[in-house]
Amino acid sequence: LRARLVAVDGVPHQVFAPEDAGFALQELDLSSLADDARERAIVEHATDEAAAPFDLSRGPLIRGRLLRTGEDEHVLLITQHHIVSDGWSSGVMVREFATLYAAFCEGRPNPLPPLEIQYADYAVWQRGWLQGEELERQTSFWRDHLVGAPALLELPTDRPRPAVQSHVGGTLPFALPDALTAQLRQLAQRQGTTLFMVLLAGWSLLLSRLSGQDDVVVGTPVANRQRREVEDLIGFFVNTLALRVRVGDAVSVSDLLSQVKETTLGAFAHQELPFEQVVEAVQPVRSLSHSPLFQVMLSLNNTPGGDALDLPGLTLSQVQGEHTIAQFDLSLSLNDGGAGLHGGIDYAVALFDRSTVERLVGHFVTLLEAMSASDAQPIA
Repeated sequence: LRARLVAVDGVPHQVFAPEDAGFALQELDLSSLADDARERAIVEHATDEAAAPFDLSRGPLIRGRLLRTGEDEHVLLITQHHIVSDGWSSGVMVREFATLYAAFCEGRPNPLPPLEIQYADYAVWQRGWLQGEELERQTSFWRDHLVGAPALLELPTDRPRPAVQSHVGGTLPFALPDALTAQLRQLAQRQGTTLFMVLLAGWSLLLSRLSGQDDVVVGTPVANRQRREVEDLIGFFVNTLALRVRVGDAVSVSDLLSQVKETTLGAFAHQELPFEQVVEAVQPVRSLSHSPLFQVMLSLNNTPGGDALDLPGLTLSQVQGEHTIAQFDLSLSLNDGGAGLHGGIDYAVALFDRSTVERLVGHFVTLLEAMSASDAQPIA
């Protein structure tokens, strides 16, 4: 979090601020505003804070605003550049903050153990390991996996696709009922798959039905922290995998799940190759109107740190902000909170009306209910 990136002869290098660099925290008092005005001000500050650019060469690449909203209530906005952090890192940071806060409130010294390695150590290891035979092994897998895949998932849209992709987005929150989630877990157990594989099968089947294409590619993020030493590191480890599902090759729900299981395990076994190198290896047809390899995402999130925290004299909980960016046409994101799944779909407003996405969610739930009812049922 003290890193910045400086180009030397065109090559980026990490440069680190001193250990006592501190953290830039802007403090603002909104407590005197009326309720409605205060809520608007919080949204405005959150939007401005998230949209403000970073200077990678000057840093810092993490910053914050503390909004005082009442006598004993504040809203803390933390913004990090993705180059130094990912979703898993946020959970690590919240957990370490909680540990430090409790210790300092009680007058105890820093209880966190020294890190075994730093992110720079991982970067050096990755660069040394991902070359030669290993690089060729990973590259060959992805080239074989994606050769001949359709360049574009041709979903029916409410408006023609713009010549240049727009990233203005909307979000539709939704949840799967506890009973349905339990049935999906049982289906996964019967078929020897994971819950994610069941969701991927259902999502791919829906996309195939809507597009009329029996070969679909879905992107999914992976934490990519396969070594114990990096589990507690803050840094950018996450990678994106392009999972190809040949729906036309499956007859029954069981067939589809078997194929998805094989595909997913193969992809996870080759998850270290950065996505941009996969694109270079596959060399898909490029267009400014859509992202390469896939245009639809699926993520099942189980990153740590999302629960409320009770600290000495302080309760900390997440504030859900409005998501107005769509990196892809559709992104289905679900959180596994135990009993039921909850999350939402980010959608490109240039392509889809909210009512269309609402119907899509209904179709998805219908498919999942039917899949969990009978493994032998024809997917048609």
